[in-house]
Amino acid sequence: MNILMFTNTYRPHVGGVARSVSAFAQDLVHQGHSVIVVAPHYQQENDVQEEKGARVIRVPAIQNFNGSDFSVRLPIPFALSERIDFLNPEVIHSHHPFLLGDTAMRVARQRELPLVFTHHTMYEWYTHYVPFDSKGMKRFVINLSTQYANMCSVVIAPSQSIARLLQGRGVLTDIQIIPTGIDRKLFASGRAEHIRKEFGLDTNTTIIGHVGRLAPEKNLDFLAWSVSTVMQNMPDAVFLLVGDGPIRENIKTHFARQGLAERLLLTGKRSGQDLADAYAAMDVFAFASKTETQGLVLAEAMAASTPVVALDASGTREVVADGKNGRLLPSETREQDFAQALKELLSNRTALDQIKANAFDTSLAFSRQSSAQKLSTLYHSLLSSRRGQKIHDPEDILSWDVLLRSVKTEWELITQKTQAMVDAVTPEKKKLPSGQRELEEDQRPRSPSSSQ
Repeated sequence: MNILMFTNTYRPHVGGVARSVSAFAQDLVHQGHSVIVVAPHYQQENDVQEEKGARVIRVPAIQNFNGSDFSVRLPIPFALSERIDFLNPEVIHSHHPFLLGDTAMRVARQRELPLVFTHHTMYEWYTHYVPFDSKGMKRFVINLSTQYANMCSVVIAPSQSIARLLQGRGVLTDIQIIPTGIDRKLFASGRAEHIRKEFGLDTNTTIIGHVGRLAPEKNLDFLAWSVSTVMQNMPDAVFLLVGDGPIRENIKTHFARQGLAERLLLTGKRSGQDLADAYAAMDVFAFASKTETQGLVLAEAMAASTPVVALDASGTREVVADGKNGRLLPSETREQDFAQALKELLSNRTALDQIKANAFDTSLAFSRQSSAQKLSTLYHSLLSSRRGQKIHDPEDILSWDVLLRSVKTEWELITQKTQAMVDAVTPEKKKLPSGQRELEEDQRPRSPSSSQ
């Protein structure tokens, strides 16, 4: 099968979406499919690359958009048409509703191909990266992503929580739940001693860890306050922070003000065996984000037999079972209570061994092989349902019929954006469907009470 994927973030960018797309592309190639990934330029990559069998086509992009570590594709019409014709795609898979998501929609409509859309992200919590951030802007991106989903053949939700949320927002397209898989063998092979040797830590040092982008939407102010509170009462504890991002210096400043600068271990971005070693070295994984669509790093930590303390939110509750493989605390938990949960878990050495074993067992449900097979089966079912329908040859892309479909697609894209903008500036708040208000309340980042 020939699969064409469109994504606004891809390696070497470090983030959940980039890792998800890369993993699925590699695993689908391993199954015998042909995969091309269309992604923005990021730093100095070549226009066309090979990544473990998956072909990557880079398109012009603005680097470090608005101070973030994202690349934003420049809108150059028709720049990809000839470059992707040679693949003769059978399925189009969009990983975003914006930017290259628009391109994916056009390509699918022009060729009469099924369009799969994975709703990776809670887009409303990323509007601080664009000008004019407001409640209206958040409503705009919610409405736009919902309308985009309703123009697709099928929508993939990474977790049950997100599937329920999308249905509550009015997504009528069929929703399938397929989480991103993890390389359990890799993360189970971590060498804790390598990290302890690198930072000069003895075996009695307690390591509280976290992996992820250092960005405002990850609720890291809350996490920094919580972890530093634990460390004030545990003189042998350090905080191993893996990742990078725009608020790295803010975190350093906080720990310096608490007199803990020497016990904050910033590793920067890590991947592969180095990342597995970091997970293995952690005695507990601390996680406070409320904006995840799935708990990818949580499953990776558990594959390393590392228990998790996290806040109850979408994506997280599907991985963490309170009292079994870690602690799942109410979303409104205060920093001092989160800190207390960390301390109690680390102090109960008798229960900790069983919790670690349970954490490893939990990771079984998130294997890459299982997730890739589910995605492949979904692709095949879409193609089977379209048998007998006419599919245009790529050489006919400029035919009148295809041109009419292109105009229709452009009109629908304009219409959905216009409607989303109108809804965004409408002052009256629409009543949320039953159950949606509670679910969306879970996603709202909360300012740390101790900093108020």
